[in-house]
Amino acid sequence: MPRGDKGAYTDKQKRQAEHIEESYEERGVSEGEAERRAWATVNKESGGGKKSGSGRGKKGGSKKGGSKKGGSKKGGSKKGGSKKG
Repeated sequence: MPRGDKGAYTDKQKRQAEHIEESYEERGVSEGEAERRAWATVNKESGGGKKSGSGRGKKGGSKKGGSKKGGSKKGGSKKGGSKKG
């Protein structure tokens, strides 16, 4: 897909970009810059392009596994203990 081709976006994404672009233009931003910012905003919010309805969750959302950062559950108590010396 060549750069600038908006064919890979849903109608909703196109409407959002148009609304955002108009908002920027009302605030005095040039037409080209307003369009660039509008599409950047749509991409940021939706991840860009068309996506199927299911199976396209957020990154790292549903998979659980491995260890969490933080303390260990095994031994290695850091409590003072009784050191006699």
